Amino acid sequence: MRTDPTASLATAQRSLGDPGFRYPLWPPLTSGCPKSSTDEVAYPVEVDYAYDRVPAGLFEGRPPRTGLDHWAPLLPPLAAPGLGEGGTPLVELEPGVFVKDESRNPTWSHKDRLNRCTVSAALGSGAPGVVVASSGNHGASAAAFAARAGLRCVVLTATDLPTAMDTFLHAYGAVVLPVPVEARWPLTRRIAEHFGLQPVSNLTRTHTGHAFGPEGYKTVAYEIHADLGVPAAVFVPTGYGELLFGIGKGFAELRRLRVTDRVPRLIACEPAAGGPLAAALRQGLPAAHVEVGATDAYGINCPVNSYRGVLAVRDSGGRAVLLTDEQLYAAQAELARAGLWAELSAAAGLAGLRACADEYFDGPVVCVSTSSGFKDRGVGRHRSEPVAPEWTAVRARLRAAGLGE
Repeated sequence: MRTDPTASLATAQRSLGDPGFRYPLWPPLTSGCPKSSTDEVAYPVEVDYAYDRVPAGLFEGRPPRTGLDHWAPLLPPLAAPGLGEGGTPLVELEPGVFVKDESRNPTWSHKDRLNRCTVSAALGSGAPGVVVASSGNHGASAAAFAARAGLRCVVLTATDLPTAMDTFLHAYGAVVLPVPVEARWPLTRRIAEHFGLQPVSNLTRTHTGHAFGPEGYKTVAYEIHADLGVPAAVFVPTGYGELLFGIGKGFAELRRLRVTDRVPRLIACEPAAGGPLAAALRQGLPAAHVEVGATDAYGINCPVNSYRGVLAVRDSGGRAVLLTDEQLYAAQAELARAGLWAELSAAAGLAGLRACADEYFDGPVVCVSTSSGFKDRGVGRHRSEPVAPEWTAVRARLRAAGLGE
């Protein structure tokens, strides 16, 4: 029997806490594994596939840059229409150092890969819409894909949401509810239960998130391999660790399918103001809770990690790096000098590499840059001072900027 090259080969959901616990593919388990989870730790589930039926040639050549559909066999069913997500470029910053620029996605962040899968889950479940707790990128992406699919979207976000991001969310027709941070997850659960919406972000005390979401992030690994092969290391901005896990799973699948014989080290790059994954790894725990301090990298400043991140670092022989805002701003400026405008949180990948300057990597490395500088809270505050339209004034301004003599 010939395999349909466009059909999903997803077969089940499997616990990451105890791989012996398996569940049907539907409905998506949005609160993690009900059997292995405890009051202290909620263990996520992942999607399993019929790997023996993966079409021959799936990883040959360079994939068309037309969305995630090329990778459909190794993704959950893609019921929602795409927006041309994925296919982002690798930009060589210097010899052997590449930036995977996720700001080229439809809503200018890596979250578009996740939400193609989560909104597909909502459609597949017959939900009338989605609800998401988000400080920015996740909410905008969920709203866009929900709009594309003809579904409603509710976004629980911060009370200090920047005006630009508020406008961004409303452009897609989202219902935007700014609430205190501690109220987001409980309200997400209640809204999901009362209105029948699919929750596409976390509901549990230690982060589990949506079962289907991180599967979309595997495509980052597939694309890196198609463009570069297997790098020595991948530096990943890390909040809850879903992107980290997805990239790790993607490379693990390439090895499992004998497309490659190794995986890269995964380096989790967290703000020093929090760093729950680093704490969990240091203490030998599946998850850790930390007090978060002040940082401008709000997109990845999380009080708790997901067990996914622990697995990704451990299974790849990687580690976690903690970064100050000064290191993040230096990396952001370096990216800008190379023509890449990144959100401060997104610059954590490059900042992590620079923090490991004394460490040897046997081969090229990739720094993932997750989103556009448009997403920073300070956007719009800077105003250029007008200049008189006389040559002397213009020349003086240019000379003051370092041009000419």
